[in-house]
Amino acid sequence: MPPQLKTLIPLFVIFIVLFLVGRYFLVPKSFGEHGHYRFNSVNENKERPMHYAGKDACAECHDDYVLEMESDMHAGLSCETCHGPGLAHYENPDSARLIVPDQREFCGLCHAMNATREYKLSQIDLQEHNPEKKCIECHNPHLPWEIVE
Repeated sequence: MPPQLKTLIPLFVIFIVLFLVGRYFLVPKSFGEHGHYRFNSVNENKERPMHYAGKDACAECHDDYVLEMESDMHAGLSCETCHGPGLAHYENPDSARLIVPDQREFCGLCHAMNATREYKLSQIDLQEHNPEKKCIECHNPHLPWEIVE
């Protein structure tokens, strides 16, 4: 046996043993029970508290806004995309308020110029396009092409 292998084989064996010991302590017990994932995570996620109500819950009281949105470019968005998690508001509308974004930077999260986005998405240069105004002064966020007077 070459002398190099006399040094490498024990190092390789030590590496494999350390790998197996580390794997034993680091891989969760339920990993691989029912597929290539940690099966207990399904139950853990079920137990997490809900925060989002969904668009249908919003439509129960705000059907006019939902109908407006369905007819325009924001039709594919959930109300909670802009207004934040709404379950608390749905369950208790008087005490839980939703976010009503009115800052240019908020609209810019989706609408600021970005070469990597689809061309279909309306993009503007926030520094050039009416920089002294808030977006909602001119645009109805539920019907963005409708100019507010």
